[in-house]
Amino acid sequence: MPHRLTPPPHPVYWVIAASLAVIAAVLVVRTVEPRGLSLGDPAWAQTLTTSAGARGVFAFSGQLSKSTYGVFLVDVDAMTLWAYEYQPQKECLRLAAARTWRYDRYLESHNVCDLPPEAVEKMIEDQRQYRLQAAEQKMP
Repeated sequence: MPHRLTPPPHPVYWVIAASLAVIAAVLVVRTVEPRGLSLGDPAWAQTLTTSAGARGVFAFSGQLSKSTYGVFLVDVDAMTLWAYEYQPQKECLRLAAARTWRYDRYLESHNVCDLPPEAVEKMIEDQRQYRLQAAEQKMP
């Protein structure tokens, strides 16, 4: 019975084997590497957002009413929210609403639609004054 010769392995198999050997060597050697970036370090985008909270401007699409769609923008640094309505007949965006929540976050219990930020600021100041007066009256 004649001995059958097998063809040599395709060159791509040698490339795969060499790549795996390099990866294994890097995994073994990386524990002794100098200070700096390594393969195991997380990317900057994975670490920066968790260190101090989200910053900047964020955009979200959404539905404003039953048949109206738009874009919401939130500026975390300036504490501002905008809503733009898409008008398909004009093929443009229209500013539907804008508001700062700088003072809203101090409200304890409130639910009114037509309330400008200046009125909220006054309410917060009144609320603080009331608390200060109540605290002073409790002190002996």
